[in-house]
Amino acid sequence: MPTDRTDSRRESLELGGSVWFQYGTQTLGGASRIALLAAIGETGSITSAAKAVGISYKGAWDAVDTMNNLAGEPLVVRMTGGKGGGGTTLTPRAVKLIETFRAVEREHRRFLERAGAAIEGFATDWDLIGRIGVKTSARNQFYGTVSAITRGSVNDEVALALPGGQTIVAVLTHESTEALGLTEGVAAFALIKASWVVLLVDGEGEGGAPLKLSARNQLRGTVQSVKRGAVNAEVSLGLEGGAVMTAIVTNESVDVLGLQEGGSAVAAFKASSVILGVKD
Repeated sequence: MPTDRTDSRRESLELGGSVWFQYGTQTLGGASRIALLAAIGETGSITSAAKAVGISYKGAWDAVDTMNNLAGEPLVVRMTGGKGGGGTTLTPRAVKLIETFRAVEREHRRFLERAGAAIEGFATDWDLIGRIGVKTSARNQFYGTVSAITRGSVNDEVALALPGGQTIVAVLTHESTEALGLTEGVAAFALIKASWVVLLVDGEGEGGAPLKLSARNQLRGTVQSVKRGAVNAEVSLGLEGGAVMTAIVTNESVDVLGLQEGGSAVAAFKASSVILGVKD
């Protein structure tokens, strides 16, 4: 982040804060979904609105259906027939929601500008606070930068470079890549459930060569802890750079593999088991 504090307004534009609306415990949406609502209101067309915000027609309708469901009332309605041949329009509730969001966003930006000018290192700390505040059911959460995207006929293979030097590969649809705005250099996070991770012990381990498995991801590390339960055990594997990968395996597997603190192991999981996300 820039360290020159002579232009606090310019520095504040680097900050990663954002505004989200919630309905109960459910997230209704942030800037991208509000932008879609506004574009629908301006164009009266879901096709034109999708193009304006850079997503597919289906992606736009998926977002609209999600917002309608989470709001508990229609925000966008389809108009059929009539003189104009139909179209899409916003309900008064959606118009009010856009106005409220923009007002809150203005105040939020002012707060970030003031904080960025007054607190040393605010930009970096604020971004980290946002990352560690994410709550999901996935035990493993990693933050990194998209290092490569390989496009296939249906799905994309996205590589996420972690701070410790490891790379996690995820497979997702073209539509998901587009909806998330994933391109090389974009920051993103990966979620992997502990039950999706398979642990292996390599008898030779010479040179850290990948094991011959169908699992695309293989991360080597050191066993930090083994917490046994009645049937299963939670095994935490320390990776280079300080990240920790956790797996749920049976107690029998712990014994067969000889897993114990300080030992080496490999955490393997399929690329299809990785969920990618980005900050809105």
